[in-house]
Amino acid sequence: MKSGFAGAQIGDLCVVVAGQSPDGRFYNADGHGMPFYQGKKDFGEKFIGEPTSWTTQVTKIAREGDILMSVRAPVGPVNFAAGEVCIGRGLAAIRCGNGLDREFLFYQLLHLQTEIAGKEGAVFASINKSAIESLPIAVAPLPDQLRIVGVLDEAFVAIATARANTEQNLRNARAVFESHLDSVFSQRGEGWAEKRFGAICGFVRGPFGGSLKKAMFVDDGYAVYEQSHAISNQFTDIRYFIDERKFSEMRRFEVHPNDIVMSCAGTMGRTAIVPEGVRPGIINQALLKLTPSSEVLAAFLKSWMETEDFQDALKAYAAGAAIQNVASVKVLKDIRVPVPSLADQHRVVVLLGQASFETQHLLSIYQRKLAALDALKQSLLHQAFTGAL
Repeated sequence: MKSGFAGAQIGDLCVVVAGQSPDGRFYNADGHGMPFYQGKKDFGEKFIGEPTSWTTQVTKIAREGDILMSVRAPVGPVNFAAGEVCIGRGLAAIRCGNGLDREFLFYQLLHLQTEIAGKEGAVFASINKSAIESLPIAVAPLPDQLRIVGVLDEAFVAIATARANTEQNLRNARAVFESHLDSVFSQRGEGWAEKRFGAICGFVRGPFGGSLKKAMFVDDGYAVYEQSHAISNQFTDIRYFIDERKFSEMRRFEVHPNDIVMSCAGTMGRTAIVPEGVRPGIINQALLKLTPSSEVLAAFLKSWMETEDFQDALKAYAAGAAIQNVASVKVLKDIRVPVPSLADQHRVVVLLGQASFETQHLLSIYQRKLAALDALKQSLLHQAFTGAL
């Protein structure tokens, strides 16, 4: 620790107030009583957001300027209280005493967040008042605290601006590709015909009910493909398997190279083409298997399924409250698909493939920049609290 910095614990210099939740019957959303926060749901970049809940029974109070810490999973994130508020059991308030600047402590808690959240890879489910009070901190003379806060404030404003610009560039890159994709299918050339989805593609929804239970799964064998593994991980990282007998009974749900699978529950409409060499297996109930006919290319059909028109139609046909799902495969079969000749389909696939490659290259650059900005913040915090600033 740099000369001039002293070691201390939060409890030596601060008052810690553990949250306590009022009885639920005293909650309301109409602004009656005191603003109430249960956890980090309303945390902003630095200051907690506008309240969405109030309570007429006040238990534990955080004052304006107190540091609020999330004490239940996730453990460690911090924000400032923007006014006097009631805090529930998911939060604790840390109130700085004389000799400790609250902004200096806030930045130090950001620096310590990974240590607070977990130790040796194990993430704590919660942290209590005494554990917060015993957290070790470095304390500099007050003039040095204010100088460090000034340096970090200026740097973090610049980083926030750069991050906002990069995130906007990410959104713009995605929007340009999506606009290009939509225009390809809306500005059709000669020879395009509208065909019924069910006429150019076979449909098989994953098995429901008792036909596929976890009790049937084995340690190895034939794959059971889920949304996350089939679509996000390109048919790898498989969790569940069935034996040869069960696989034989469920052959109609088997996936083959060039089939398209689509998520049809939860996050609907995500697609992937089954690659060559895929491990033999079946889809689960959250997936729909589409087998294109000889008159349509799988890559062309997948691109059309990513357009705004199809995604909007899918949402319109969906049913369900908390988790939306495709209620009926039959209604999907009646959607009209714009289909040109196979030669034109191939040209569309090549053009969209080039545009997608360029877009992904841009997205990769912007994602790396965001990661570099996050790393810069952590580096500055490390320097600040090891005496290097």
